Amino acid sequence: MLIDFTSIPVTTIPNMRGGEKEFRVHTYTDDMCRIMRGTLIPGASIGLHTHDTNSEIIYILRGAGTLICDGVREPVAVGSCHYCPKGHAHTFINDGDEDLEFFAVVPEQ
Repeated sequence: MLIDFTSIPVTTIPNMRGGEKEFRVHTYTDDMCRIMRGTLIPGASIGLHTHDTNSEIIYILRGAGTLICDGVREPVAVGSCHYCPKGHAHTFINDGDEDLEFFAVVPEQ
């Protein structure tokens, strides 16, 4: 199955999970998984949240930023892959000078 993110309308979410600025995302969802291509503009963030019922994988496509998982800061850049296991908490911050684009997969369980 091919997912063409260019054909999926962008959704703009202000202050995602209590974060700063806005999160722009193209999302494909079915009963098993949520697959996203997202953008955080400079200074934007996704607030701290816990993955109580699922996990998340984030792969950085463009830009740089910081992920904080269970209190541990992880700098990320193009090619970085972050994994937040079920039961753990993370937050995502674009503290760089350009848009931070990423691919994320959240299996629904």
